[in-house]
This record gives sequence, C-alpha cells and structure tokens, in this order.
Amino acid sequence: MIFKEGKTFMDELKVLILLIEDNKDFVKLVQVYLQRYEKDKFEIVWRENHADAIAILNERKDFDIILMDYFLPGKNGLEITKELLERKINIPVVFLTVNKDFDLALDVMKLGVADYLVKEEISSPVLPKTVLSVIEKHRLSKQLMNLEVSKQRLQAIRETLNTVVHDFEIPLLQMHTLARDFRQRFTLDIQINYVKIIEENVKRMAEKLEKLKTLKEDKTIRYIKDIKMIDLS
Repeated sequence: MIFKEGKTFMDELKVLILLIEDNKDFVKLVQVYLQRYEKDKFEIVWRENHADAIAILNERKDFDIILMDYFLPGKNGLEITKELLERKINIPVVFLTVNKDFDLALDVMKLGVADYLVKEEISSPVLPKTVLSVIEKHRLSKQLMNLEVSKQRLQAIRETLNTVVHDFEIPLLQMHTLARDFRQRFTLDIQINYVKIIEENVKRMAEKLEKLKTLKEDKTIRYIKDIKMIDLS
C-alpha cells in the first residue's frame, strides 16, 4: 500500500467491523458515533446473535475487529469468544457491556479479548480510538509472529543445508581435480569441449552452494503442486 505524505498505515486503513449486538438502537448509535469521529472510515456489518455471527465469519475472513455485547441470546460473549478460539478465528475482540465488572474483565482478558468497554463510552472518542489501537496492536503482533516463524524456518533450512552442502563439497573438489588432470593428459582439441563443460558445471554448482551457505532469508517458493524449492537466482 502506498501512503500519501504524512499518512500512516492507520490513517489509510478502511476498518471493517463485525458488530454482534441484539439491540438495534444501540447498533445505530455505534454507527452514528463512529461516522462522527471520522466519516466513511468505519464499515459495520451487524449480526444479532451467535449463530448469525458464526455464519458470516465462515463466509468472510476480512474483518479487522469484532465488537461484541456480552449479554446475547443463545450464547453469551464469553461462550462465543471460546468458540472463535476453537475455530482458530484470529480476529481481535472488544467487549461492550452495560457496566464495569471486575470479575468479567478478568475472565475476558484470560481468553485474550483485546479490550473491554462500557456502552456509555461509545459517545466519546474512546470507542473509535480503542478500535484503531486494538487493530494496530493486532497487526504488529502478527508481523512479529510472522517474523519469528520466518526466522525459525530459516534456521531449520540452514541446518539442513549445512549437511547437504558438506555432502556436495567433496564430489565438487574431486571434479575440479578431474578437470585439471584432463587438461594435463589430453590435447587441446580433445579437452576443449569436455573439460569446458565440466568446469562450467562445477563452477555453477559451486556458486549455488556458496549461496546456500550464505543464505540470509527464507527464499522458499512453490514449484509444482505441493513441491517447494529454494530460489537461488
């Protein structure tokens, strides 16, 4: 994404919110106050209960955040959050409740819920600022996690390649020796083609092995179907 001068990621971001709430009037208030904070930045998809929310989450994977009432028909917010974790739906959740409850706050935080707001706060800048803050933290967390996974993959690749490279170095050295012997034993017209072919291929393989030994990033790419290869171009 290209940002305008002075613009940040969050400035340019169009925020897609799944709001799980059974009170239609409250949904309208959320829409009004978010639009008042910054017009057209927030898009809200509204679902009234657990079943409808899960259905839309099965269809769409592009939600940036979930705003969820705790008291809902069928399953409550905690139960829905547990189900999201079981389904490996990795979208940050912010709870909306009618009053502060310390025990409930502890319970939701233990589940990894990103934040916990009282519904009265939606008329202030607290709600949109919380939404943007939670999304940014989630984005940075994913980046750090992806970086760590990439580092671990690279380490595993290096450990495997060290063994592979070692196994190739001895035959390559023998091929170098063979090419030198050919030059000494045969006349120019005989060696010119065969020795040249051997030397060019030995050089090419040596260059690839050197790239493998000095690999600094995960260059694994898809080759054919489920086959993957390391790009050394």
